[in-house]
Amino acid sequence: MTDEVNKIRRKSVFREYVEAILIALLLALFIRTFVVQAFKIPSGSMIPTLLVGDHILVNKFIYGIKNPITGSTWISIEKPERGDIVVFKYPVNPKQDFINRVIGVPGDTIKIVNKKVYINNKLFDVDGAVNLDAKVIPGNLQPRDNFGPVVVPEDSLFVMGDNRDNSHDSRFWSFVKFKEVKGEAFMIYWSWNREDFSVRWERLSDIIH
Repeated sequence: MTDEVNKIRRKSVFREYVEAILIALLLALFIRTFVVQAFKIPSGSMIPTLLVGDHILVNKFIYGIKNPITGSTWISIEKPERGDIVVFKYPVNPKQDFINRVIGVPGDTIKIVNKKVYINNKLFDVDGAVNLDAKVIPGNLQPRDNFGPVVVPEDSLFVMGDNRDNSHDSRFWSFVKFKEVKGEAFMIYWSWNREDFSVRWERLSDIIH
């Protein structure tokens, strides 16, 4: 009788562990899908704001609750605004994630003249955005330094990297659809300098602006 009771108890404890693990996994999946997700910065397109090797957290809830398969919005909360740093599906290859800063929202007229960005005919400066190449490329050769004007369509964004001379962004492949936006980057939780194999301790817990 005692052995049978012990066997029942062991089964009960095992079942409790399994249930706890399943609940934890489901909760983690829910948080990753709808609330917050971690991403790693693989390229220098957002230098100096974000460095290669920065690991960031992205708020997926701020722009609403979305269908994780189609990207359509179930419950709308906020719309992306100029200056937001967003993670989105790369329009050229949707399996790949990209990160850029929002420059233009629906209805904005975007024009770039000799590296300077104008929105609705007004100069738009971004703290932290840099031009590291003194050379100015004519617009008839490529759109990096001279571009537009273009009008941002409905449900779309015009985005650019802060490393203006080394960023593959809306100047080259057009707009980002709202439904492709995964969320807004808000914090660096880890940063690894792969060049000298060191942790950038001073960047940990930095709020992204």
